[in-house]
Amino acid sequence: MTERDKILARIREALTVRAPYPGPEHEGAPPAAPTSPPTAGARQWLPSVGAGLDARLALFCQNAAALKMDFHLARGRDGLAGLLVGMRDTEGWRRVGVHRGELTDFACGKLGLPLCRTDDGYAVSELESCDIGLTECDALIAQTGSVLVTSRSAGGRALSVLPPHHVVLARRDQLLGDLPEAFALLKQRYAANFPSFISVITGPSRTGDIERILVLGAHGPKKLTVVCLQD
Repeated sequence: MTERDKILARIREALTVRAPYPGPEHEGAPPAAPTSPPTAGARQWLPSVGAGLDARLALFCQNAAALKMDFHLARGRDGLAGLLVGMRDTEGWRRVGVHRGELTDFACGKLGLPLCRTDDGYAVSELESCDIGLTECDALIAQTGSVLVTSRSAGGRALSVLPPHHVVLARRDQLLGDLPEAFALLKQRYAANFPSFISVITGPSRTGDIERILVLGAHGPKKLTVVCLQD
C-alpha cells in the first residue's frame, strides 16, 4: 500500500465516525434552532459609527484615508463625469472593464473609451488589458471603510480583482453604518435568491508578509477609488 492509499484509507475511516457537536450541553444532539439572528447584540462589541448620515460619511472618509483608498464626493452627475474624466486624463486610461448599471453606463458614455463588458462573453486577455475595472456596489460600510459588492452590482469577482485600478460608483444613500446593517441589507435584498458572489472589499489589495513591509496590489488591484454621488 502506497502512502497515498494509506492517507485515503484514514480519511475514509474518519468519515464513518460521526463528529460530536461542540459543547458538553449537546451530548450528540443537534443544536437548538437559534431564537434570535446571529448579529443580535453584535453592536455592543463593534466600534461606534455615530448618529446620522453626516457622522457615517465622516467615519467612512477617515477609514478610507487609513486604508489608502481614494474617496471622492461628486456633486451631481456633472461632478461625477468631471472626476472620472480627470482621472482618465491623469492616469492615461485606454480601456475600461465594466459591468452594466445606471451609473456605470452614464460614466462610460462620458469617458469615451473602448469597453470590455463582463455581462457579455469576453476573453480574459481582453479584461487583462483594461486599465480600470468600473463597477457599482450594493453598499458602503462606514464602520470599516468597506465596499460591499455582489455579482449583481459588480459583475463577479474578476472585474474587481484583475484590473490594476478598481473604481466604484456609489450613491450617498447607500452608505450604511456597520456590518450588521450590511448583513441585514443582503438578507432583505437577496433572501430568496442570493447572488453567486458576495465580497466586502476593505482598501486596495495588500500584504505585509515579507519583513512586515506593506505592499499594495499583491493579490488584486493596487488602487481602489470610490466616487460617491450626491444628487
